[in-house]
Amino acid sequence: MSLPQPIPLDEAQARLLSGVVPLPPEELPVATASRRYLAQDLAARRTQPAADLSAMDGYAMLADDSVGPWQVVGESAAGHPFTGNLAPGQAIRISTGAHMPPESCTVLLQENVRREGNRLEMARDDGPTPRHIRRAGFDFSSGDILLAKGVAMDPARIALAISGGHGSALFGRMPRVGVIDSGDELAADPVNVLPHQIPASNGAMLAAMAVPFAADVRRAGPIGDELEALVAAFESLSDADVIITSGGASVGDHDLMRPALEAWGADLDFWRIAMKPGKPLMVARKGATTVLGLPGNPVSSHVTAFLFALPLLRALAGAARPLPRAITLPLAGELPEVGGRTEFVRAVLADDGARPVSQQDSSAQVALSGADALIRREIGAPAARKGDLLPVYLLRNGGIA
Repeated sequence: MSLPQPIPLDEAQARLLSGVVPLPPEELPVATASRRYLAQDLAARRTQPAADLSAMDGYAMLADDSVGPWQVVGESAAGHPFTGNLAPGQAIRISTGAHMPPESCTVLLQENVRREGNRLEMARDDGPTPRHIRRAGFDFSSGDILLAKGVAMDPARIALAISGGHGSALFGRMPRVGVIDSGDELAADPVNVLPHQIPASNGAMLAAMAVPFAADVRRAGPIGDELEALVAAFESLSDADVIITSGGASVGDHDLMRPALEAWGADLDFWRIAMKPGKPLMVARKGATTVLGLPGNPVSSHVTAFLFALPLLRALAGAARPLPRAITLPLAGELPEVGGRTEFVRAVLADDGARPVSQQDSSAQVALSGADALIRREIGAPAARKGDLLPVYLLRNGGIA
């Protein structure tokens, strides 16, 4: 069989995501929409703050009445505004977050006053000032776009949407995911593993990676190296939006993922990526279902899921920026020059930057479990030295932190 030339990583990611149409949105309570992606721009339905507020505890008085003494004639507390009108020589006690009186006023901090009964005077030269007033609308005004379509909801954005007057909104639907791991060497029970077997860990790993970005994750497997069994596994997950497989994507005599996909009726989109680890990655489609055939080595499976499966799930859920975002960190070590594939080096985050783990073999699970990040190295890059600034993907939170 003639093998296709590996395609560049960025081209493969763009090709995977270019035809993605987000799933139909659904309306949900904002308070329960953590990790969902907005399916609409969200405009403020109210102004925040709705009136001038005091930013400090103290006393409010007329703006042109800055010498004192003053007579305290009332109080404005958060949720309980002063309802009267101030006259020269008068002041009110005011709390942080409380409404300012309707007149043009200033605030005298409580630590700068001396009060005896209702008589108030300055205790030091730091007098009344408008600096301690939060003006109406300083945060946002009615009609302002608070959150753009495609952003991921997190605790701060949930609070902002609610403060803007939204109890519910339209969010992208989370995709349904199926996971298949395959290979005669896989044992379903990690407690009872024969000498010629290994525990089937990739399926659980991939399912766990998908859960934060999926509505439902189902597993099939482990499946042995049998064409009919693999076709049946695909058929059992045919209602999934995305099927992620592990193993069998290469070209050995027992690598049956491609023929199984063809037998199931899927069309191969592309296969083999110029990346390390993860070269055998395969992408196929059948109707509305996209299949990602990932390598069987656990590191390769994890890295390709991070760079392809999770972005695909986020794109289907309506993310405006589905790809993981790299940050720039100094290298806390040394790396050799790069060959003809984009390389991803497992690393831990240290005080002096990203430190490559000592074991980079694609089967090394101890090193993978301890890694915080992937250092990206471009094709043909020269050797890198300690302190060189390199792009780094953070593995936690799917690379979107």
